[in-house]
Amino acid sequence: MAEQTDQTETLPPTPLDAYSNARSAVTPTAEPARIVEMDVLRGFATLGILIMNIQSFSMISSAYFNPTAYGDLEGANYWVWYLSHLFADMKFMSIFSILFGAGIVLLSDRRTAKGLPFIRFHFRRMGWLLALGLLHAHLLWQGDILASYALCGAIVFWFRNLSPRLLWITGLLCFSAGSVVSILTGLSIPFWPPEDVLQMQQETWQPQTAEIKQEVATYLQPWLKQLPLRSTEAFLMETFLFLFFIAWRCSGLMLIGMALHKQRITTGKRSNSFYAGLVATAFCIGIPVTMYGIQQNFASDWSMSYSFFLGGQFNYWASPLLSLGYLGVIMLICKSSHVGKMTWPLARVGQMALSNYLLQTVLCTFLFYGHGLGRFGQFSRVEQLISVLTISLLQVVFSCVWLHYFRFGPFEWLWRSLTYRQRQPLRITN
Repeated sequence: MAEQTDQTETLPPTPLDAYSNARSAVTPTAEPARIVEMDVLRGFATLGILIMNIQSFSMISSAYFNPTAYGDLEGANYWVWYLSHLFADMKFMSIFSILFGAGIVLLSDRRTAKGLPFIRFHFRRMGWLLALGLLHAHLLWQGDILASYALCGAIVFWFRNLSPRLLWITGLLCFSAGSVVSILTGLSIPFWPPEDVLQMQQETWQPQTAEIKQEVATYLQPWLKQLPLRSTEAFLMETFLFLFFIAWRCSGLMLIGMALHKQRITTGKRSNSFYAGLVATAFCIGIPVTMYGIQQNFASDWSMSYSFFLGGQFNYWASPLLSLGYLGVIMLICKSSHVGKMTWPLARVGQMALSNYLLQTVLCTFLFYGHGLGRFGQFSRVEQLISVLTISLLQVVFSCVWLHYFRFGPFEWLWRSLTYRQRQPLRITN
């Protein structure tokens, strides 16, 4: 028998219903209950994350970590990379992780208050997200993060009832573990066999011309012939990279997101001065630390032994500060009686975050891969940015139009229906 549906709950990270008018961008609707500030923040992150992901869609995998591995890095292309790294790299993924953790607490509290079971519900929800992520990674794009979020969500779930203080401590310890692993790996490189260092250099950090041509040629082939390479890279991300990097970082930020939600920070309930403090911290600490890290990477000539493991630590630690700064900006905007009314398009994108994330994959793989227009390896960083702006505009329009007629995004509806084990209403009937 299907589980009872709670018609008044919001399913993070993709809230449910369309806003009735622009005023709802600053005031949640009464039925169902909404936290519009989280919608706006999620929409902002959904569009922003494409700034980094498009590098993975359009260029060889090494270029994502090492900008000198592929493509022009002069003039305008240099500044596009620099500003993308400074303001986007790891920042929007951090926002998603924080919101994911906050969403677990939010949904747990709402179901518990209604006397509805949550444990089996949560793991069923994570199970379907894992399945969707695996399909996304192996069939479309190896950079998928949904599968990792599902696994981390299953882990951090057990900590949801801790106090904010304990969540902060546990989250920071978990986040720190990912940093320690990277630092120890970097320090151990001088003790590696020379052939292992050379192999990692050529396969991951600075591939030779032959390897570059092979990767470009593979993704310019028809879809079926891309699958072996995509699946290999996806499997590496789901196993080795997950265990040694992704799980620690994402889980740590999810735990911090739980604490932030319990402290009413993610819902816009704190004072303007508090959110201004978050912005000031990002500006005074997060940005300078990231800039210093960039300077040091160029000073080391982007050597693998330094930049891959040690040089990346500046951005690793600064990125959550910038993410909290973005959170502060969004909350201040939403709390403004005048500017807040203009956020409703972002809120609609946030309501359909899952669908928009997958739509980005569909559009970008069609643009760059062989089963579409076949532009892989051919776009400069300036052209990538133009593509991001174009796709973002399309997604804003699409989200606004779709939610005028439907209660959920298409994949939000599918995920919810599978989780509840019964078909959910989709069309808006009144």
